[in-house]
Amino acid sequence: MTDGSKGGMIASRLRNYFLTGLIICAPVAITVWLVRSFIEWADSWVKPYLPSFYNPDNYLPVAIPGFGLLVAIVVITLVGFLTANLVGRTIVNFGESLLNRTPLVRTIYKSLKQIFQTVLQDQSSSFKTAGLIEYPSPGLWSLVFIATDAKGEIAAKFDERGLDMVAVFLPPTPLPTAGFLLFVPREKIVPLQMSAEDAAKLLISGGLVAPDYKPLANAPPRAVVQEPA
Repeated sequence: MTDGSKGGMIASRLRNYFLTGLIICAPVAITVWLVRSFIEWADSWVKPYLPSFYNPDNYLPVAIPGFGLLVAIVVITLVGFLTANLVGRTIVNFGESLLNRTPLVRTIYKSLKQIFQTVLQDQSSSFKTAGLIEYPSPGLWSLVFIATDAKGEIAAKFDERGLDMVAVFLPPTPLPTAGFLLFVPREKIVPLQMSAEDAAKLLISGGLVAPDYKPLANAPPRAVVQEPA
């Protein structure tokens, strides 16, 4: 074996070792960075509003990361507990009545509250199902998250035309934080068995990370199950 072939083998092994280490270290490093960024973001919002006596940063030599996030979780849980009883519900209703009387603020508040109620409801199927639609042209398919059946005036306009339409969210790759709201005929949607989390992984990875697939014996469900009123 010549010196050149030996050098090539060593370089090839070193490259494989580096790629193996990168596959292991990169996801860990990115996960740690994302978690740290989220904790620091939560702390930056909560800690400035804490009384100085309750803020450990004022009397400890080092800052405690995540203390603001912990306080936020406790406060949110406490608000939920208080809202479950009559006195707390009365206070919350009074605060909402003030917000509903404030111009501009009431529009933002009502919209955000409706979004959170729709997404976080246990019975809601919104954004929990992924599907495929032909977009942006026939023969080209895009991955979407199925939101809900068309409602209100939009549903009435579609009903006049005999259309059964479904609202879907079309996110971009690799950051599915923004996208397009599309209304698609129900029969044009191909529901997928994969979870919304697996669909998000597929989007973020640019199609590289595909979830395992086990065919179901039964026929696929409808694209959207009508939510109870």
